Amino acid sequence: MSKQTHSFQAEVAQLLHLVTHSLYSNQEIFLRELISNASDACDKLRFEALNDGGLYEDAPNLEVRVSFDKAAKTLTITDNGIGMSEQEAIDHLGTIAKSGTKDFMSRLSGDQKTTASEQGQLIGQFGVGFYSGFIVADKITVESRRAGLPAEQGVRWISGGTGAFEVETITRAQRGTSIILHLRDDAEEFLNAWKIKSIINKYS
Repeated sequence: MSKQTHSFQAEVAQLLHLVTHSLYSNQEIFLRELISNASDACDKLRFEALNDGGLYEDAPNLEVRVSFDKAAKTLTITDNGIGMSEQEAIDHLGTIAKSGTKDFMSRLSGDQKTTASEQGQLIGQFGVGFYSGFIVADKITVESRRAGLPAEQGVRWISGGTGAFEVETITRAQRGTSIILHLRDDAEEFLNAWKIKSIINKYS
């Protein structure tokens, strides 16, 4: 399939603006959220594989890896969990099904001030963790393939955190998902092994 451009659901566009502007004081929560999502993807594969062991595709050891490339200024969170099909990427990354989204946004943008820890709890509570990546990144690339689908049915999702995202079909040998954060200049502190390890230890 050729590259397609989709618009974000209106609530997502609002949310992206809020997340990147309101949560800036607590930048590091993005890593906690993305690792949590990756861990959930591994749990989902483990559950679905109870009925279909073939989903493991000869790679039964589930893992989440965090890596960075200083030259490219990218931070990547990779899991070999359940992964996403192209339609799932469009549905899951372009819309928010959670009924509490409006409440989340009103609490973030309301008059009452929220502390950094309260903001982190809000993000986790309302399941909008993926979008927290835009706190530190001006572009996010997601590459994924759902377990059980052929390598030729991988998907690449790209957005600059504005009103739209692009989706295209790719070949991806490994099942699971890689989230590649293209970091802003003021977020280069996360291109540091000690910094990443300290955040992981703090929240694990």
